[in-house]
Amino acid sequence: MDNQNIQTSENKVATKKVPFAVVEAYKTIRTNLSFSLPTTGNKSFVISSSIPSEGKSTTAVNVAVAFSQLGKNVLLIDADLRRPSIHKKLKLVNTKGLYSILSATASFEECVQNVSKNLDVLTSGPLPSNPIELIESTALADLLEALKQRYEYIIFDSTPINIVSDAISLAPKTDGLVLVVKEGSTRKDDVRRALAACKFANIRVLGTIINDVNPKNTKKYYYKKYRSAYRYKYQYK
Repeated sequence: MDNQNIQTSENKVATKKVPFAVVEAYKTIRTNLSFSLPTTGNKSFVISSSIPSEGKSTTAVNVAVAFSQLGKNVLLIDADLRRPSIHKKLKLVNTKGLYSILSATASFEECVQNVSKNLDVLTSGPLPSNPIELIESTALADLLEALKQRYEYIIFDSTPINIVSDAISLAPKTDGLVLVVKEGSTRKDDVRRALAACKFANIRVLGTIINDVNPKNTKKYYYKKYRSAYRYKYQYK
């Protein structure tokens, strides 16, 4: 990711210049995730949080952009079938999406939207009355296996872990889960509950991204096994 405005004539991803610190933070996130993910085959993972309003969807968009700028074919899926927001952040239509495919009312080709050279997005589509049943369905598992033949990275934005069980049901179908934490907002007990739920479900936690950090508090980046923290502010508001 270079220190330039990400938007091009074919790209709807950003509308303003990206600060150098943000660019470097996402390079670090991308690199550490690459080490945490399997070394062979196509990769998929879930980005979630313990509670709402921690920046998981913002993070999912930016991580997807970062991987796509490596020249990798990336698909970002809005699997938050309760309060989806990816389409709002990227200014995409949301008349068809993941729900449409899982309910067999539209094909993947009818729903997927291209936002840059290497980045496609599958929005949520209409809100279903039974989101958890769809997440746990064989239709989603089959869709994921089919998409692995087309994309090198598949990134899911899912619901907060401590609110509903969607992310916990989705993550075992993938290579792991990334937990987003907001400094000054997320309580330690919330993080503990989320990590305990992941452990109980035998979900591999790829790392923890701490966002909205005041750069005056720290200028360091650090990474530990199964937990990593990156200091940055939102690229998207």
